[in-house]
Amino acid sequence: MTTPAEVAALAEQRAAARAGKDYAESDRLRDLIAAAGWVVRDGPDGYVLAERPPYAVLSSVADLPDRSAEPDAGRCTVAVLVEGWPQDVRTCVEALLEHAPSDVTVVLLENGETDAGAVVHELAESAPDRVQELHVERAAGWSAARSALLRADTAAVHVLLDPSTVLEGDALGPVLDAFDDPTVVGAGWRGVRVKDGWREFEDAGPGEVEALLGYLFAVRRSAAARVPLPAKARFYRNADMEWSFLLREDGGRLMVPPGELPVRQDRHRGYHESPADYRDKESKKTYDRFLQRFRGREDLRLPSTG
Repeated sequence: MTTPAEVAALAEQRAAARAGKDYAESDRLRDLIAAAGWVVRDGPDGYVLAERPPYAVLSSVADLPDRSAEPDAGRCTVAVLVEGWPQDVRTCVEALLEHAPSDVTVVLLENGETDAGAVVHELAESAPDRVQELHVERAAGWSAARSALLRADTAAVHVLLDPSTVLEGDALGPVLDAFDDPTVVGAGWRGVRVKDGWREFEDAGPGEVEALLGYLFAVRRSAAARVPLPAKARFYRNADMEWSFLLREDGGRLMVPPGELPVRQDRHRGYHESPADYRDKESKKTYDRFLQRFRGREDLRLPSTG
């Protein structure tokens, strides 16, 4: 759609106001642009005008409500961090709605401007009693975005779900049943244990595990309030394992339900579509931090089943 001349003129006036550091005028002009049905987005090469989407967009995850002091209300929230790949999001959420228990709420956070915003909105519109949509303009790192979702939640159990994780049956039911044991603070689809030397992890079977992977990681909200996600983790890889050991250091137990859960993993975009240098650098930072704190902590190891 062609930008109306009056909107383009307002955007030019706003750019001049910003250049002159008249931020009050800049904000006033932004509001006029919004009232005309457009948004202006600033970048290193200037501004871009776009039609205003049919949903609210917050500036950042810092604008999400903080409900961490409120009592539990609801059984479970599944939080999906959306960073693009709309078809993946659709497949993941439609499977959730088909197979998850009916008292499970789904929250979708579009983390920055992506090509998946319209799909997020469509899914929320199609199931307003079960799906909540959140959109933020500025993308946040993994820990910041996930922590904001946790603070905004009031359900007793909060599930971190990657869009590559697709339910093919009721996988959440057995995961939620694990929380009937009050000593359990986390449960999920895949668990791992530290290999000798502490330099890597290996798959663990069902039962108590040393760490859970973030493809489907359910956590008791009260435990997450005591032991928040690692604040320095900008990228997910290894951060879920670091968090697992922090939760266990606090005295909690992590479980993988018995049997084979009806879950499949499609292409994991968070890994495969991230720039390799960024992915490797941030993952190494997290694992080095993990080793510095936990290496040699044999009191946090579980007996070998081999």
